[in-house]
Amino acid sequence: MNKGIEIARGKTKVLYEYPGHPDLLVVAQTDGISAGDGARKDEIPGKGRLAAQTNARVFRLLNLCGLPTAFVNGGEDDDDNETVVRRAQMIPLEVVVRGVAAGSLVRRNPGLQRGALLLPRMVEFFLKDDTRHDPLITPDAIIAQNIASPAEVAAMTEIARLNFEILAHAWRKRDVLLVDVKIEFGRLIGGEHKGQLVIADVIDNDSWRIWPQGREELMLDKQIYRNLETVDEAGLARVKAAYEQVAEMVGSFPVMRPGMVAIVADGPERAERIAPLNGALAQFGLPAVRHVASATKTPAYVLQLVQQLEATFARLVYVTLGEGEALSSMLEFATTAPVIDGTGDPTAAALRVAKTLGLEDTILFGRTLLVQANARSGVLQADAAMQQVPPNAHLG
Repeated sequence: MNKGIEIARGKTKVLYEYPGHPDLLVVAQTDGISAGDGARKDEIPGKGRLAAQTNARVFRLLNLCGLPTAFVNGGEDDDDNETVVRRAQMIPLEVVVRGVAAGSLVRRNPGLQRGALLLPRMVEFFLKDDTRHDPLITPDAIIAQNIASPAEVAAMTEIARLNFEILAHAWRKRDVLLVDVKIEFGRLIGGEHKGQLVIADVIDNDSWRIWPQGREELMLDKQIYRNLETVDEAGLARVKAAYEQVAEMVGSFPVMRPGMVAIVADGPERAERIAPLNGALAQFGLPAVRHVASATKTPAYVLQLVQQLEATFARLVYVTLGEGEALSSMLEFATTAPVIDGTGDPTAAALRVAKTLGLEDTILFGRTLLVQANARSGVLQADAAMQQVPPNAHLG
């Protein structure tokens, strides 16, 4: 990959300028692995390749879901352990989301049972400071020390939770429990979205705890390295084997399972409802086929349509647009695919479709989470704007 001069070097990665693109950087991941704030350091030949692959595949998933990230491209076999990212001013915080009690959380809370599920998810902030071993820091202290604004702390918390749920969904589909995950944020320094808060740095097998079948003894993450009593060739080989397995499993994360929505209007007088629903589905990236039929006037055609659609599409959801239940009831007993009543708000109907298909599709699951988060944000923003209006502003 074309890269310029080295501008920074960390424990496991090196940053380079990207010639001709001042708003971009090249990140090269090394074969280094460390623990205990660098107290233990080793090299595992090929780890940088695996880390770059894992990181790129995770960020491709997040980008497809619509989360704000710094990742652009790269990370695969012909990229020499390198990825291209948007340049960002890093916020000196590690944001950890925990779904299961483990690690330092249990050490700090002796009464908390190791392995206990945490609902709602717990979000913790740690100040990046190796000399002080990355101490826990409260949101109030972050704001008081001008590390981030109140709005940024709220955004980091929300985005970190969304990131966790998306990755947890992807791992669940592979019978793996995501225990916790650490991410970092930065503010874009240029380009169209200058100043935007984005997930930056890397997310690879050093960033999380993952337990296959929910069993800690089957862990596949960096904790294997931390737990080595003696760091020898055999131990490092076990670590590398786990990283290879993870990179392969993550390879299927950014793959969207094809699905189709069949919108069926009950009669020509309801055909005008199809376009708004089709537009609402588009915000999830859901394709649709559109038909007009009638349970009472063209019942044979309805059955023919079902046979045709189910012979064409492997994953299908029907949405009916009608006043009564005739069409939806007919379809319920004519197909094994889900049937959703689209009468009413098209956005609500599209959300129900996305949830249905998102059960087996992490990308669609993530897009659904993001739409829901944006809806919540819209309500809160409207309320905040209302509070700024003087109570007697309408009086002359």
